[in-house]
Amino acid sequence: MGCPTLWGRLLLLPLLLPLLLLFPACAFAQGCPAECQCNPAQMVFCISRRTHAVPQGLPPDTANLYLFENGIRSLSEDSFVGLPALHLLDLSQNEIASLPHHVFQPLPGLRNLDLSSNQLRRITNESFRGLHQLERLYLHRNQIQHIHPAAFEALPNLLELKLQANQLQAVPPLHLPALLLLDLSWNRIGALEPGTFQVPNLESLKIAGLGLHRLEEELISDLQNLHELDLSDNLLAAVPSVLPRLRSLTKLSLAGNAHISQLLPGDFGALRNLQELDISKLNLHSLPEGFFGAFPRLKAVTAAENPFNCICPLSWLIAWASAGKASLRRSKETRCHFPPKNAGKMLLHLEYADFGCPATTTVTPTVKATSPKLATPAPSSEQASPEPSTPSRVPPGESSPTATPFTFLQFLPRPGRYLCPPHTCLNGGVCQLDAQNHLECVCPLGFSGLFCETQGPVTTAASLTQPPTPPDPVVVKHVGGTSLKVDLQNYVRSKSPLRGLRLTYWNLSGPDKRPVTLSLPASLPEYTVRALKPNSSYRICIGPLGDKAHEEDLCVEAQTAQATQQQQQHHAPVTQGPEASLTLVVVPAVAALLLLVAGVAIVSCYVWRRRRQRRQRKAPGPSPLPPPASVARGPDPLELEGVKACLEKGDAAGPAQKTAAEGAPNGLECEVPLMQPPFPGSTTPRLALPSYF
Repeated sequence: MGCPTLWGRLLLLPLLLPLLLLFPACAFAQGCPAECQCNPAQMVFCISRRTHAVPQGLPPDTANLYLFENGIRSLSEDSFVGLPALHLLDLSQNEIASLPHHVFQPLPGLRNLDLSSNQLRRITNESFRGLHQLERLYLHRNQIQHIHPAAFEALPNLLELKLQANQLQAVPPLHLPALLLLDLSWNRIGALEPGTFQVPNLESLKIAGLGLHRLEEELISDLQNLHELDLSDNLLAAVPSVLPRLRSLTKLSLAGNAHISQLLPGDFGALRNLQELDISKLNLHSLPEGFFGAFPRLKAVTAAENPFNCICPLSWLIAWASAGKASLRRSKETRCHFPPKNAGKMLLHLEYADFGCPATTTVTPTVKATSPKLATPAPSSEQASPEPSTPSRVPPGESSPTATPFTFLQFLPRPGRYLCPPHTCLNGGVCQLDAQNHLECVCPLGFSGLFCETQGPVTTAASLTQPPTPPDPVVVKHVGGTSLKVDLQNYVRSKSPLRGLRLTYWNLSGPDKRPVTLSLPASLPEYTVRALKPNSSYRICIGPLGDKAHEEDLCVEAQTAQATQQQQQHHAPVTQGPEASLTLVVVPAVAALLLLVAGVAIVSCYVWRRRRQRRQRKAPGPSPLPPPASVARGPDPLELEGVKACLEKGDAAGPAQKTAAEGAPNGLECEVPLMQPPFPGSTTPRLALPSYF
């Protein structure tokens, strides 16, 4: 059913009103080619078609035509005939190898042409004939090797030209007065001749990856409207001197120029409008303090993949990053390369103390006791320091007379191969190898430290000619009347590793010269020998524990001080003679024996007395009255066992027969032992006697 028929029926049949919404699509679909999509906005999408040619029968009012990924291999002069309203043509990602003459001449209103990712090899002076309104031309990612000098003369309104990622070895002069963006990156252009860029209004220039060794000032000095300049991944050895003249720059990239090893604020001049700076992947070991202060409008910095020396001269960068005036992009890739203790660490994770800055000290002149002259003070910063000369290699085992070397913890696999990063040694220091093939900074006269960063007093030649005095292995630090403190640190350092120490000492002044040997741990820094005789000479020797031979022991002699009277009264010698030792052993033994004999005599006397009292009780006759002094003599032993003697005149009676009411003398009870054995055949039980054994 045709669309005009449907319109006639709508006048008669109001019930078919919803079909009216389908009319525009129906009318437009009549000119839409197969395998394409058309919509009312004059846009046609022919994507990933199975045919390899430009579709025919396109709507004549098409404004935007997308033909990418169609596998188109060739174009003809009539490929785009009948499309006078076309503004955008996308032919990217096809297989087009050449452009016929006048192929785009039927498109006078075309403004955007995308031919990227094809197989074009040449651009002729007829390739873009008739495109007077063209504003954007994309030719990147082709195989273009040659461009005719007049190829772009018919494009007076061109704003963007992209030629990156081709095989160009030269670029013809570009006369494009309206051009704003030009991208020539990643070609084989080794040099750009002056006069190449006749583009006075250019705002963005990208010439990355061309292999440029230098950038002539005449090439871009007239580009005063330039806002973005990409010089990344070239072979520049220094910052181009033309940069200070480009005062309109807001974005600058020097990334990937590995020969640039130093940046100075003067290299950029007054780029006060700079907002983004990329100095990543250079060979920077440091940045001068306050480097980013030359760019007051800076918003983002990229400094990743640089071999930074995270030492004191770079510590200012932490304070700058903490201020937050600009962001540090790719911070996880901005890491330290040197020294080894900071290698691999993220720069923003370090603190000020990690940079090893020396503490501020004040050097004051000193006066020698034997000389009235003052020692030479350290030279001030205003005084001119002598020009440092390149030091020679120092033979093993000798010290340099003009330097204070410090060995790094970086090992070189082969002698002569210097891996020390440039500018590591400061103040004129020279990086070289020591006898163990380790890197070291040989500092000039008047400087010292790990990187020659500390300025100190000048060492005189007389003091340098004298060989250093080795420390004594055994030193007596403190002398008392009865003690000597021995320093063991020097011996342990010279003999490490040690399992332990053996310390032997004996008296050289007294008659008893027997040695006393002690075993000490190797970790003991010092030991005090005590209980010595005052005013006596002692010999002290130290050797390794477990070594039976004493020939290699290191010995020292020391004299104890004169003891005071109180120390003489309480002094006890370390060793005793035979007589004194015998006395100390026999006297306690005799005393213990005498105590044992006395105890046996007392017990025997007591037992004899008790037996005598028991015999007196068994004898006939009246019991004698207790003596009046019985109270004074204390309780009877029987009372201690819980028994009281019956004081009634006559025989003893049990508690059941005699009580106080029955006439017990003095009204006292008569008690029996707390424990008594039964006597079944006797009415009068016998008292149980206590047992003491």
